[in-house]
Amino acid sequence: MKIAVIGKGGREQALVETLAASPGHPQLFSFPGSDAIFRTALPLVADGLDSLIDAMVREGIDLCVAGEESYLVKGEGLANCCTRAGIPCWGPPKESAQLEASKEFAKKFLMRHGIPTGKAQAVANAQEAREAIDGCYPIVLKFDGLAAGKGVAVCQDEASAEAFLTEVFEQQRFGEGRLLVEEYLTGPEISIFAAVCDDQYLVLCPARDYKRLKEGDEGPNTGGMGAVASRQLADDETLNAIERTIVAPTVAGLQEDGLPYRGFLYFGLMLTPDGPKVIEYNCRFGDPECEAVMPLLQGDLAGFCMAGAQGNFKPELISFSEGWSVCCILASAGYPASSHSGDTITGLEDCKARVFHCGTRCADGGWKTAGGRVLAITATGDTLEQARKTAHTEAAKVNFPGSQRRGDIAYRNV
Repeated sequence: MKIAVIGKGGREQALVETLAASPGHPQLFSFPGSDAIFRTALPLVADGLDSLIDAMVREGIDLCVAGEESYLVKGEGLANCCTRAGIPCWGPPKESAQLEASKEFAKKFLMRHGIPTGKAQAVANAQEAREAIDGCYPIVLKFDGLAAGKGVAVCQDEASAEAFLTEVFEQQRFGEGRLLVEEYLTGPEISIFAAVCDDQYLVLCPARDYKRLKEGDEGPNTGGMGAVASRQLADDETLNAIERTIVAPTVAGLQEDGLPYRGFLYFGLMLTPDGPKVIEYNCRFGDPECEAVMPLLQGDLAGFCMAGAQGNFKPELISFSEGWSVCCILASAGYPASSHSGDTITGLEDCKARVFHCGTRCADGGWKTAGGRVLAITATGDTLEQARKTAHTEAAKVNFPGSQRRGDIAYRNV
């Protein structure tokens, strides 16, 4: 079997390596890929979506796995183009991927199907936003479109709200788009992943990510500074409530709305005093949660995704170990406002944990930084204490100028 994984970060490297370890020993390809991914996968030479499809056809690709969200909604849509070319795709078509691409679309979907979520109002400009806020703080402001995990601001006061409104509407940091003014929810967060095949689904190993840059959940939002994953993150009562009130109604809602779906579906949830509520959907695996969850996966991921993409649901092909996994992100200087590239990375040869490359390049016989989030250092263990101690110990061995790392990953909010 030949499998193409679309994307270039640590998430895609984790998917590539897990797929490659499947019993059938599939041959892996990737686009755009990275130097680290190309240690396991072969490159697909393309310069856009159309030429990517042509390259997959030339190589005889049997399955396309969507990693990076942008390709799902770019142009005609990755899955849509694959369908036209006769290539099974583990990832939803463009019309269904609007659950992630548009916060307003997702909120209307949630409200329409009675799925628990915070109240919200969509606005088109800063003045409408001020009127919707109406002095009620804290408040959550969400840019409607894709923003690489950085388009959300939890505003405690007017000053922070005005700063974000300036970014969105005046500076257009995320491009043109509307804004969602959303109710501020309280409680611990949890990430739930489901593999969805039409009207069937499998809830995968839950995780919890750490979005703020600094320890103590301080500083600006990032794409994620680390994650912890385990079947033990939530008790059976909580997981059953999530499945009953959120996962099952979402899958039923997709069917009711005529939105086909085959692929991973991410539920970002808040466990509020009133029960679990949806913060956001992502139409692919989370990052860095993927780097924490994949090391716990057992079985035949390649066979599972291939069958699912063809409409054959086979949950018996995969399972998850009962232990814990902890992922620590090393980010470059200036992140998330900017990033610094070209810095030499040291200590990788001494690191005994799994290393996923989020933003690096191989040069002069070594590795250099090439992005905001640079590396994901992941360790597993039978206990939480074992996994988090190993992850932090091994992550501390790796360094580069300006490196940023949170020391409280898997200690805080677990």
